[in-house]
Amino acid sequence: MAKRTDRIAIAACGALSSDITAIATANDWPIDVHPLPPLLHNQPQKIAAAVDVLVDELQDRYETIAVGYADCGTYGAVDEVCTQRGLHRLGGQHCYDVYAGAKRLADEFEKEPGTYVLTDFLAMSFERTVIQELGLDRYPDLRDDYFKHYHRVIWLAGRRTPQIEAAATAAAERIGLPLEIIDVGLAGLEQELSRLLNSTNTQS
Repeated sequence: MAKRTDRIAIAACGALSSDITAIATANDWPIDVHPLPPLLHNQPQKIAAAVDVLVDELQDRYETIAVGYADCGTYGAVDEVCTQRGLHRLGGQHCYDVYAGAKRLADEFEKEPGTYVLTDFLAMSFERTVIQELGLDRYPDLRDDYFKHYHRVIWLAGRRTPQIEAAATAAAERIGLPLEIIDVGLAGLEQELSRLLNSTNTQS
């Protein structure tokens, strides 16, 4: 059997993978990102099993593996996989907590419970991950049924580029809601990754 590398494998949500890679590169962290399909978020009941399978594939190649997911609507299923395998994951209930911080996001929901949240990834992929997945490209009349309880969209802007801002604006217009922009940057994700690496290093 080939010697396992001492780099750290992260079994990551595909929606976070590019940001995790960018942060790891900027900090020269010994991380290899292995993304799972971002569309798993539309079927969160499948996330834990997919993480489990990916960890199986990685364990012969890496001494250390971490999980680049929050709970993400799995109701503790990702935590069960982590506990069984002795792994650590990103904190929070979902990636919005990771980017914005749980308290800041809770404050936004308290201010307006009918809030629909975008990240950079969701803004840029909105037509595919939301419109097509919900069938709104084929049945646009369903839009009001899906979004009737929402009153605004907030974009948690990690990188506020003109391209992503235009995509976020278009996404909000597509579902007929006003857009508010909250500049969060990537510091929250970077802090969570640092904590994850420290936990993993402490364990190993």
